[in-house]
Amino acid sequence: MTPERYKRLTTVLHHRQPDLTVVLENVFDPHNVSAVMRTCDAVGIQDVYILNNRIAPHKKWGYKSSSTASEWLTIHEFTDVEKCFTEIKKCYEKIYISHLNENASDVYSLDLTHSVALVFGNETFGVSDDIRRYADGDFIIPQVGIIKSLNISVACAVTLYEAFRQKNAKGHYLISRMQPEQINDIGKMWGITDKI
Repeated sequence: MTPERYKRLTTVLHHRQPDLTVVLENVFDPHNVSAVMRTCDAVGIQDVYILNNRIAPHKKWGYKSSSTASEWLTIHEFTDVEKCFTEIKKCYEKIYISHLNENASDVYSLDLTHSVALVFGNETFGVSDDIRRYADGDFIIPQVGIIKSLNISVACAVTLYEAFRQKNAKGHYLISRMQPEQINDIGKMWGITDKI
């Protein structure tokens, strides 16, 4: 590994945000899943949760959409709702769901600098009632057009860049926030043989 490559990978690792994740429930199109992964990588998310309990698990992601982002992320795949959200609740303090209703909060009013899991649902049906019972709150992205929804990958990107803005303003990207053992474990998966 060249010194330049080592520096790039370790810099990326030290920008990872262990208190922010995305959960995708029964997202049908693998290209949408891949586009979400690419955004997750871009804002420093390491762990992504994929729950497929109503559709078959994806065999592969859309290569062109992800630009191999899945290789750099830790993907947790589940087919059982309870097991998935039991694991998420162990790792994240709040679960916010993208869901259009009269009590939903504007995404820009949420504090996304704390430990948060953001849930996005199926392209047609959204987040199921099975999942909504785990939520600490629903959120929406403000819109003024006729159509009241965005493509899931776009909605996720808008939401994650609001999280990025908030976390960046609080200095979360200036210091390494993952535990040293986690950094070293991920580094090994990335081909870094030296202790980081």
